[in-house]
Amino acid sequence: MRENCRGSSAPTTDCSSSRRKTMHPEIELFWKYIVSSVDHILATMDGLEGDDLDWRPLDNASSLAILAIHTMGNLEENLLEILCGQPVHRQRDAEFAARGTTVEALRQRWQDLQARIIAALESVPPIELDRERDHPRRGRLSGRAVLMVAARHAAEHMGHAALTRDLLLAAQGKTRPPSQY
Repeated sequence: MRENCRGSSAPTTDCSSSRRKTMHPEIELFWKYIVSSVDHILATMDGLEGDDLDWRPLDNASSLAILAIHTMGNLEENLLEILCGQPVHRQRDAEFAARGTTVEALRQRWQDLQARIIAALESVPPIELDRERDHPRRGRLSGRAVLMVAARHAAEHMGHAALTRDLLLAAQGKTRPPSQY
């Protein structure tokens, strides 16, 4: 029996089709908010470079770079691996040790990751929203719950990034322009 795009033998749509697929509307709604959150995280880095990206408000807090890297790692795991069944072999602990990246590298990683996630989500049939699967830290979750976890997690870190940027500016004796993020 042929495997489907999520690696199981359950019947599903053909994932190798060359025609442009569209996302199920409910999945697309979650994805829209996930994209907005990550875009906002990256926007908090506008005008920053070097050590500013690695600055932490506390020794055990996350920098802006770590927040971006960790959020993307979480999306890779939740959306590609947990929801779509594509192994990603996430190294979660390494995300929190990351240093020395650039805004350009983070934006490129996000652009590449978006393309991979969109291609995968376009192949998810609606029945997968109700099917339960095992999550490594959260137990049994439906596909819908996986999307909710991913959206909520990205939104949490969007807020963390905005606050971290404000704390960085305050530590430098600067203020944020009122229209920023």
